Amino acid sequence: MLEVKNLHVSVGGRKILDGLNLTVKDGEVAAIMGPNGTGKSTLSYVIAGREDYEVEEGEVLLDGVNILEMDATERANAGVFLAFQYPLEIPGVATMTFLKAALNAQARAKGQGELQTPEFMKKVREAAQKLGVAQDMLKRPLNVGFSGGEKKRMEILQMALLQPKIGILDETDSGLDIDALRIVADGVNALRAQDRSFLVITHYQRLLDYIKPDTVHVMARGKIARTGGPELALELEKSGYAAFTGEAA
Repeated sequence: MLEVKNLHVSVGGRKILDGLNLTVKDGEVAAIMGPNGTGKSTLSYVIAGREDYEVEEGEVLLDGVNILEMDATERANAGVFLAFQYPLEIPGVATMTFLKAALNAQARAKGQGELQTPEFMKKVREAAQKLGVAQDMLKRPLNVGFSGGEKKRMEILQMALLQPKIGILDETDSGLDIDALRIVADGVNALRAQDRSFLVITHYQRLLDYIKPDTVHVMARGKIARTGGPELALELEKSGYAAFTGEAA
């Protein structure tokens, strides 16, 4: 379970998160929606361990452990996975080399033996086939020359291989056409499990047509303004955010 308690965060002296509280239960898919500039991506970066954010107060607990005391690598090994809005291209780093390094780092952190090449290759190919990741993509440098949809599929492949406790999707629908959106959503839905949670950050209802949330949170001015069920996302689609930004004032 992920618990964010009274989280206050600033960037460059500017307050972004202002006493934010959030709970995502085991097995739950929670969506966060809200206007631009309200701190949605900041929340995802702080949970994942980005260093240039100043946490002034509060806790982020994963299964009762305050992960704010861990560096980004330790958080990843503890089960935190962040899918970025704009995945980076990394020239010179082969995709398969990257995936193997990530899996073996996770295995070492858990005190397990590293994957042998045949076992690793089988694991990746099976996961890639399920997610519609073409084999030629696996032979290229990481994300280099990939379309927006291919980059997002690659991130979902990474998540499928690493099997995190909490998957955070930071506007994963950004730049995706309908076909790519469905493939990415299918990959996320295939990973839903009783011991795995998701935090889905999005502006639009369309992603939630494919990844059905259990809970929808409206974020405004650095805190949660309102929480409801899936019907809340439909309400936002019709009426926008004006009423909720008022509530958060």
